[in-house]
Formats: sequence, structure tokens, C-alpha cells
Amino acid sequence: MEILIKVIQFLLSLSILIVLHEMGHFILARIFKTRVEKFFLFFDAGFALFKRKIGDTVYGIGWLPLGGYVKISGMIDESMDREQMKQPPQPHEFRSKKAWQRLMIMLGGVFMNFVLALVIYILVFYTWGERYVPAERIEYGYMVDSTLMNIGLRNGDKILALDGKVVEKWESIHHDIVVNETSIIQIEREGRMMDIRVPDGAIAELLKAEYPLYPRIPFVVGDLVEGSGAKKAGLEVGDRIIAINSEPVRFYDQFLEKTGGEQNTAFAFTLVRNSDTLQLEVMTNEEGKFGIYNLNYTEFFEPVVVKYSFLQSIPAGIRRGMDITGSYLKQLKMLFKPETRAYEQLGGFIKIGSIFPSSWNWQSFWNMTAFLSIILAIMNLLPIPALDGGHVMFLLYEIISGRKPGDKFLEYAQIVGMVILLSLLLYANLNDIIGLFNK
Repeated sequence: MEILIKVIQFLLSLSILIVLHEMGHFILARIFKTRVEKFFLFFDAGFALFKRKIGDTVYGIGWLPLGGYVKISGMIDESMDREQMKQPPQPHEFRSKKAWQRLMIMLGGVFMNFVLALVIYILVFYTWGERYVPAERIEYGYMVDSTLMNIGLRNGDKILALDGKVVEKWESIHHDIVVNETSIIQIEREGRMMDIRVPDGAIAELLKAEYPLYPRIPFVVGDLVEGSGAKKAGLEVGDRIIAINSEPVRFYDQFLEKTGGEQNTAFAFTLVRNSDTLQLEVMTNEEGKFGIYNLNYTEFFEPVVVKYSFLQSIPAGIRRGMDITGSYLKQLKMLFKPETRAYEQLGGFIKIGSIFPSSWNWQSFWNMTAFLSIILAIMNLLPIPALDGGHVMFLLYEIISGRKPGDKFLEYAQIVGMVILLSLLLYANLNDIIGLFNK
């Protein structure tokens, strides 16, 4: 059921983005009196699930959910309609329009995606506001995984600043270290201030880490797995674990160190329930797990809740959109730095779909849709033939030089671009499949 919810959210988000992107091309084409022959959500290779002609345009839904398209008369695109291009140019065709008009038509989809993202962020801020725990309230520091331990961090360290910039939201720490390629992490350890230097090559490893740090909190039972050793032993939600095999523990990471993931092993738990101190024997399963979920960190640290009026949400939403755009551009730049090995993290449909929550949440859905809208806009601006950016590149050349590239050249460029895109698509989705087997 969880997978189905993720798939539905992904397809709904993708459909919204595709329709509005193509709508951007469609509107600009109509403004400049250019005929649009087809407007399709998803590709109709061989056949369409639905289609209907209204005026000069056939509207439809294809069966292959890899994107969508508008077929504009007199344009060399993925349809590779050579017969039409052999005929004399008609006034309603794309090739008959002025270069700046053709440029505007090609930029219509990207413009629509950027505007959509900003509008969504504005409405999200207005509807739900913003809720987060400031980094300064993370009283006990962080639990860190092996990737951060390898660069010198320890459980309980408080991360204060990255390259001198004070950390405001703990959720952004991992992102900022990787994307900004942080050199120095300023921390507080047992009351002492320290600088941790990020060594060469660490960014590549941090890119692979999914959850490298989490607020450190006392070990209090938040939930129990039905049928687990912890449930059978009589543990209850709210129990605070204070010792394992008579060795004191306070935090969840200390508990993990004491138990070590041993399979089918009994451990003596000392816990506090209300005002009573109890001892229970708890067995691990064949995976070395007790079936205990720790209490959420927001139960220990009071979050900040910021509400926005509609007027306040406008600059806040625009700032969020600009920040996400800047962040994604930095991440894209990392793909061209072999030392970061960012290309290994390039993902396809499985990876994109997995970032949606497993239960339906409209706030998360719209945030993810806005994020994907920005990605779609940026990716479409890449100067690769077959993408909007490839057409823009040739049109800018035409505007600057006064010379239009030949139809044959554009046709061959389109083929090359399609090969590049299909190769990237294959590589990204192959990464997804390999990732599934490596889990």
C-alpha cells in the first residue's frame, strides 16, 4: 500500500508538471499565431489512451509516462516529421516566425515551471506556515554515522557553524556540507570549541549517506513493533531506558553500542516507567533488532512555528524558490567534478518516486512538486539538442549571428540529442536498479 501511495503521488505530480510545462509552449505558440498540432500528456508511441481533436489541435493522453509534448507545426522536434519540413513554409508554422518569437515559444515551458514552483511555495507558506527546530535548541548534540565519524565527528558533538556560517536549521547541515563543499565544521564537544577539517574525498562519501546525522535524544520508547521481542517482554510506550546489562545508557546511540545488533540474544533492560524502576529481559530477532522506535526528537525540543499572512508568504515563497534553484544548480555543477563522484548518485524514476512520503500528506506533496518543477525547468535549459535548451542555444546563435542553422543540421542535432537523453535515462534508471540490489 505504501508503494502504491508513492506511485500515485509521483504520477500525479509528474502529470501536473508536464501539462503546465507544455501549456507554457502552447500559450506562447498561440500568442504568436503558431499552429499546435498535438498536445499530449505522456507519449503516445504506437497508440494513445485517449485523444480528441478540438480546432487544429489533437489533445490526448499517451501510455508511456516518460514525459509529454506539444507538436508545433513547422518545427524540427522529436516527432522527426521530415515530410512537413519538405513543404514550403506556411504563415502558421514555427519556422515562419521571427527568431525572437520562436525563442519565446521555446522558453514558455521553462518559464511556466519556475512560476509554478514559486506559486506553490507561496501557497504552502500561506496555508501551513513553517515548522522547524532551530539548531541552537538541539541540546544534546547529534548522533552521527560512520561517514561523519571518519572525518572526526563524534556522537554528542554540537555542530555550530560551517565555514564560519552559523547553522540555523539542523536539517540543512548535511545538505550544506555537501553542496557548499564545506572545508571546516565548527563544533562544541564537552564544552570545548573545535574545528573539524573536512578531508579531500569526504564529500563523495557524504553524498552516498542518506541520514548521516540526527538530533541526539534520551532513549524513550516511542512505539513498538507488534510481535517483537520488546513487545513480548512488556515494554510500553513512554518507558525510558537507563541501562543495558547493568551498564548505564542515556542516549539511543549508547544503546546501539551496548547491544551491537546481536541476533537472537537476550539483554537485561533497566527502565523507568512513571516513578517505578523496572528490569525486563528482551530478546533480539534474527536481524538483531528489538522492535523499538525511539521517541521523536520534537518531543524533547520545542519547534518554532511561523505563520504567514498572504502578503508575507509572497517574499517567503520567492526566497524559498530562489534558494532551491541555487542549491540545485550547485548540485548539478558537482556532476562535472569527477572527484565528488556525484554521477554515481544520479537517479531515475525509482529514486524520484521514493522521495514522496509513504502516507498521503498534501504539504509534502506540494513541496515535492515545487522542487521537481524547478528541477524540470533547469534540466530543460541544458544546451542539449532535443531539450528546450538545445533549441534556445541554436536560436540565440541565429539572433546573434543573423544566420539560421540548416534544417539538415538541426535534424541531425535532434537525433544526437535524443541519443544523449536516452543514454542518460538508461544510466539513471540502471543506477536505481543497482541501488535496490545493494540495499
